[in-house]
Amino acid sequence: MEQSNYRAEFEPKAEKFYVKKFRKLYKDKWNATERTILDVCRRIDNMLQYNRANLILSTGSYKLVKLDFAVIGTHMSPKSSGNRCILFVDEDMRAVKVLLAYSKNDVASSNETQWWKTLVKNEYGDIGKIFDL
Repeated sequence: MEQSNYRAEFEPKAEKFYVKKFRKLYKDKWNATERTILDVCRRIDNMLQYNRANLILSTGSYKLVKLDFAVIGTHMSPKSSGNRCILFVDEDMRAVKVLLAYSKNDVASSNETQWWKTLVKNEYGDIGKIFDL
């Protein structure tokens, strides 16, 4: 029996965390890129199964996932683009929330993982507590 797709959305705070920068830099290409990211998120189970997304943390029915993406029309692979999304997956609700969308150039420290974990902990307190960030 095939499961239904997940509901996917960008969190309002994601706009603050670099989506606004992508929108300004890539103008009309960003809308198509955003739709593609959401399409990928709707099939997050498949993306994880085939290693197109990286499971970072999992507890109960919740997951934190890192997804590489490329902006449409840049002719770069998602991996080499240096662009990432941090996703919160709720398997019970069949929902994916894009918490952050950033470029490696946006990372304010030498440790990318610690940088985004701190952002998630500070901006999404409930999710931070779920994963003990």
